[in-house]
Amino acid sequence: MAIALFVCVCVILLSGFPVAFALAGTALWFALIGAATGHFDAAFLGALPNRLFGILNNQTLMAVPLFVMMGLVLERSKLAEQLLDSMGQLFGRVRAGLAISVLLVGMLLAASTGIVGATVVTMGLLSLPAMLKRGYDPAFASGAICATGTLGQIIPPSIALVLLGDVLSSAYQQAQLNMGSFSPKTVSVGDLFAGAIVPGVCLVGLYIIYTLWLAYRHPDKFEPIQAVPLDRKLLLNVLSALVPPIGLILLVLGSILMGVATPTEAAAVGALGAIILALLRRQLSWVRMKDVLQETVKVTCMVFMILIGAALFSLVFRGLGGEDLIHQALSDLPGGVIGATVIVMLVIFLLGFILDFIEITFVVVPMVAPTLLMLGLDPVWLGIMIGLNLQTSFLTPPFGFALFYLRGVAPPELTSGMLYRGVAPFIAIQLLMMLLLAFWPGLATWLPQQIYG
Repeated sequence: MAIALFVCVCVILLSGFPVAFALAGTALWFALIGAATGHFDAAFLGALPNRLFGILNNQTLMAVPLFVMMGLVLERSKLAEQLLDSMGQLFGRVRAGLAISVLLVGMLLAASTGIVGATVVTMGLLSLPAMLKRGYDPAFASGAICATGTLGQIIPPSIALVLLGDVLSSAYQQAQLNMGSFSPKTVSVGDLFAGAIVPGVCLVGLYIIYTLWLAYRHPDKFEPIQAVPLDRKLLLNVLSALVPPIGLILLVLGSILMGVATPTEAAAVGALGAIILALLRRQLSWVRMKDVLQETVKVTCMVFMILIGAALFSLVFRGLGGEDLIHQALSDLPGGVIGATVIVMLVIFLLGFILDFIEITFVVVPMVAPTLLMLGLDPVWLGIMIGLNLQTSFLTPPFGFALFYLRGVAPPELTSGMLYRGVAPFIAIQLLMMLLLAFWPGLATWLPQQIYG
């Protein structure tokens, strides 16, 4: 019945039914059927009030609406437009300079907003017409924009890492409980933020290397844009565009990594800093602020409703013996911990074709993470691997959300086939980054060890 529950949920999600209600409703129906047939103990549902109270009282999850608000305010303040213009002038002499500018600006937007939809739509409106006008291959241009837009999933401060940090912390405690041991060490959002910095920068570096390789092979499609004299005025324009967002990122991320502030406190500082920057740019009105607050409430409600539905789903799944089934299946796989990790990553990658990262984080990760941690995996390394894997869920056709976002603002001549062809190399690059991280776990664990010991 546990397997049937999981399959049934996936089928209902594919039908387009709201995720939170699909999880909760299906779980309740299976609980009713299981209780009637003697396969489910209704006492498991007695833990639901404590679960819900724990969600509402979770200090870490309070960072979600604050980071969302910070990203929306920066997106409304036309940060991307000024960054892209300045970076384009700075790299105007370089072949493929516009593409490199798009990649770097996308990285900065990912770190400052962390909202994939906002980044992809903004970059699509600003940079896609310019790239097509200068003769760039439409497939490459669309793939580069979608790939950089998804960097918000892995480059901190990231909402996905905040959610993963909370889920992995619970999974780590569950793993210790199952092993009959207790250690004061746990995995925090700060650990994941620190662990994601090196892989995130390496991923951007791989994107740039791929772009330069294409420019070398097809120089006629990557002509330099009109060069602007490298004078004091240009440098001042670049600095005025770069310093405020980078300063805000360093303030938020640095306060978390140095232990000065919790993720929630740093997110509050980030939201306030974003409002101040928008006011200084004269880009924040009462109407825009109202839109920001309304959108923040919508995103927050969606995340927490899914979290509540996932809590009910996990209780019923555990009551039906699903957790023991998964633990036994992963433990008995050939290859031990390596085989189990490969299978889990493959399942998450395939589920990314049909499910959003929030559903995977709240439904799939709590099922498999305790077993993988019991097998001896480092929780920070596992979190970054899952984060990179979830990033591909925004790019993989046919349900990649980044593809939908860009398709909505792209010109009619950009077909879906071009989009799919454009993102394929970047998906391969992300998988290569996961492979590198698998062979060199220190890419994710070295920096947290240096900071936290």
